[in-house]
Amino acid sequence: MAEHYSSFERGGRGWLWQRITAAFLVVVLAFHFFLLHFVNHADEVTFMASSVRMGDLAYYSLMILFLVTATFHGVNGVYNALVNQGLTGTRKRVVKYVLVLASLVLIVQGVRTANAWAGLPTF
Repeated sequence: MAEHYSSFERGGRGWLWQRITAAFLVVVLAFHFFLLHFVNHADEVTFMASSVRMGDLAYYSLMILFLVTATFHGVNGVYNALVNQGLTGTRKRVVKYVLVLASLVLIVQGVRTANAWAGLPTF
């Protein structure tokens, strides 16, 4: 029989969150493409129009959720791909913490950018 192999821990929820975030990203990306490529064509998308959209709480919240979800999905995917390639021990721990730090930096900068577009104070 084939041996069961997965970089996700047995009984863990990582695999479930990877699939949930993938489904969410498909829906939000479809919304993004529809809004910014079919409703508004590329030459009609301006910084001012983006600022107006970001001023809407629902749109702003969706974009922040999109940022966090995409960051988790991407970083979790990279981490598990490296584990699948045989990453273990100290290197695995170091990579995990570097990816967590990079994720936090990305999310903080993304929120700062969203706040600037929405006219909110940046921190």
